[in-house]
Amino acid sequence: MKRLLLIATASLALTGCVNLAPEHVRPELATALAYDAEYAPDGTVTASQMSYRDWFADPRLKAMLTSALANNRDLVAATARIEQARAQYRIQRSDSLPAVVASSGATRTRQAQSTSVGAANGPYTYDRFDIGVGVTGFELEFWGRVANLSESARAQYLSTVAAQRAFYLSLIADTANTYFAILESEEQIALAEATAQSRREGLRIAQLRLDAGVTSALPFRQAETLLTQAEQQLASERLVAARLRNRLAVLVGGTMPVDLPDGLSLTQQVDGRRLDAGLPSDLLLARPDIVAAEEQLRAARADIGAARAAFFPSISLTGSAGFASGSLDGLFSGDALGWSFGPSINLPIFDFGARDANLDFARAREVEEVANYDLAVQTAFREVADALAGRRYLAEQVATLERAVSSQQQIARVAQLRYREGVADYLEVLDAERNLFEARQTLIATRRAELQNRTTLFVALGGGFESGDGES
Repeated sequence: MKRLLLIATASLALTGCVNLAPEHVRPELATALAYDAEYAPDGTVTASQMSYRDWFADPRLKAMLTSALANNRDLVAATARIEQARAQYRIQRSDSLPAVVASSGATRTRQAQSTSVGAANGPYTYDRFDIGVGVTGFELEFWGRVANLSESARAQYLSTVAAQRAFYLSLIADTANTYFAILESEEQIALAEATAQSRREGLRIAQLRLDAGVTSALPFRQAETLLTQAEQQLASERLVAARLRNRLAVLVGGTMPVDLPDGLSLTQQVDGRRLDAGLPSDLLLARPDIVAAEEQLRAARADIGAARAAFFPSISLTGSAGFASGSLDGLFSGDALGWSFGPSINLPIFDFGARDANLDFARAREVEEVANYDLAVQTAFREVADALAGRRYLAEQVATLERAVSSQQQIARVAQLRYREGVADYLEVLDAERNLFEARQTLIATRRAELQNRTTLFVALGGGFESGDGES
C-alpha cells in the first residue's frame, strides 16, 4: 500500500514539466483610446456600478425586469449551459489526477478427481481471497497535454459564464425597450383617438354646412378624409400595441405578472442623471461579451498546446498493491502482500498527417478567435459611441419637436379661424391638421427613441447587474 502511494506521489511530481501552449496575451486595441469629447462629457454616475433597479425609475418596469430575469426561458437555458460547461471542466480536470480504484473478491473452486499417478483420488475445493487498490493508465504530464485540455475546458466554462451575463444584460435592454415601445404605442393610440374624435366633430359641422348650402361637397369630403386617416392610424397603432404586449409576455417568462404597480409616462421616465462614459479600456472588463471572447481565445491557445504535445511520446503508469491468500485468516499476513508497477510509452510514428491537421486546426481557430475578440471590442465601442451621440442629438430633436408641435398648434388654430370667416378654403385646414398630427406622432416616437437610447447606453457600458445576479 505504501509503495502504491509513493508511486502516485512521484507521478504527480513529474507532471506539468513543459507547457507548449502559446502565452496568452490580450490583443492590442484597434480602436481609439478615448471617446469623442463632443459626445462624452463627464457624467455623474457609473453604469457598471449600478443595478437596473437603481437606473430605471418606473416601478412597473422594474417589476417586469425582475420577472424576466427570473423566468425568461432563454436565460434559464443559458444558465443550464453554465452547469454543462462546469461539469465538462470538472471531467477534464479529473484526467490530470490519478484514478485510484479498490477491489476485493473471494472465489471457491471445486476441482475434479485427478487421474495422475500418485495423486489424491477425490475431488477437492480451493479458496482464494484478495483485496487491493490500483492506478490504471495515469498519463504523466511531461508535455502539458492534459493540463492544456483542462485549461481549455476551464476557459470554455468561463466563456459560458460571461455569455450568460451578456444575455442577462441584453434581456434587460430588450425588456425595457419593449416596455418603452408599448408606452409609445399607448400614447399614439390616445393621440389617434383624440384626433379621430375631433375630426368626427369637424365632419359633423361640415355636414351641417353642406346641408345648409353654405359650402360645396369638397370641404365635406376633405373632412371625411381627415377622419379616415385618423381611424386608419388608430387601427395600426392598436395592432402594434398588441404585438408588443405579446413580445413582452415572452420576455418576462410567458405570463405577465399580476398586481403590477402603476407605471410612468414617457415624459416621466427621464431624470437628470448622466452616465460617465469612462475610458474605452474600461469596457474590456465591464462588458461580458468581450470577456467571453477573450476566454474563447484563451481556450484556443490551450488547444494549440495540447495539439503540439501530441507529437511527443506519452507515458502512462499502471500500478497495484494488495493482499491475496488462500485462507481468510491469513489474508493480511506479510506473505500475502503483493504489488506490481509498470510504465508504458506510446510513441507516435506515422498517422497520415492527423496530428499535423489537428495542430493546423488549432492554429486556425486561434486566428479566428483573435478576430472574434477584435470584433467584440469594436462592436462594444461602436455601441457606446452611437449611444453617446444619440444622447446628445435625440435630446436636441425632442426639444426641436416640442417647439414644432407648439407652432403647428397655432397654425391649425389660425387655419380654422380663417376657414370659419371665409378667408381660406378647407384645404388649408386639412394641411394644418395633418401636419399637427404628424408632428405630435414624431414627438412621441422621438421621446421613445431617447429612452431606448438611454437604456442602450446603460447596458453598453456594462450596467444592470445586481449584487449576485448573473453569477454562477
